[in-house]
Amino acid sequence: MSEWMKLTAADGHLLDAYVARPAGEPVGALVLIQEIFGVNGHIRSVADGYARDGFLVVAPALFDRVEPKVELTYEGEDLKRAYSYMQKLAPATALLDIAAAYLVAEGVGKRVGVIGYCYGGFMSWLMATRGETLKLKPACCVGYYPGGIGSVAAEAPSCPVMLHFGAKDTHIGQDQVEAVRAAHPEVKIFVYAEGEHGFNCDARASYNAAEAKVARERTLAFFRAHVG
Repeated sequence: MSEWMKLTAADGHLLDAYVARPAGEPVGALVLIQEIFGVNGHIRSVADGYARDGFLVVAPALFDRVEPKVELTYEGEDLKRAYSYMQKLAPATALLDIAAAYLVAEGVGKRVGVIGYCYGGFMSWLMATRGETLKLKPACCVGYYPGGIGSVAAEAPSCPVMLHFGAKDTHIGQDQVEAVRAAHPEVKIFVYAEGEHGFNCDARASYNAAEAKVARERTLAFFRAHVG
């Protein structure tokens, strides 16, 4: 079962969140952080997939601070809009909205994991490294192709982290991958030989079904080990 609900961030901002619920008692909870295209059909399908695996999943609409109900495709004018929205959103305020989703996830009384894609992958890393400033401590965090992570690679995560990168990702240089690897050898880093940016997203031309399947299997096992 899935539904939209309203969240209130610590600064009073109201935002939407997509909530996907499992059929039975949740084994744990996840906060799912969007790409720069909003909580669109792809992100909702990812949430629904993890709900079928037994998790309660909360996906906050981060772009509500710029414009409500943003749901974009991956090409043309939508792509331009996506970048413009991202540039207007500060990580500090995005963390407040993610924290509001985290509190809902925490309400099921189980451990909470965080997963994000693209921009969301970057924010998932920041939840691992800065979550404690908001009195949040995820059980683990997962990031898919987290653009810009090299700029914050020195920050220390407070929980186990898994990262997925594409070797053919022209948005994220291998220097960023190596920066994280050098600073944090304990972080589980996987680089997919044929992966481009967005290789997990079946709505993108860069989708790679085989590598997306492997990455998801690794992620699910990670969540099973740390969340439930």
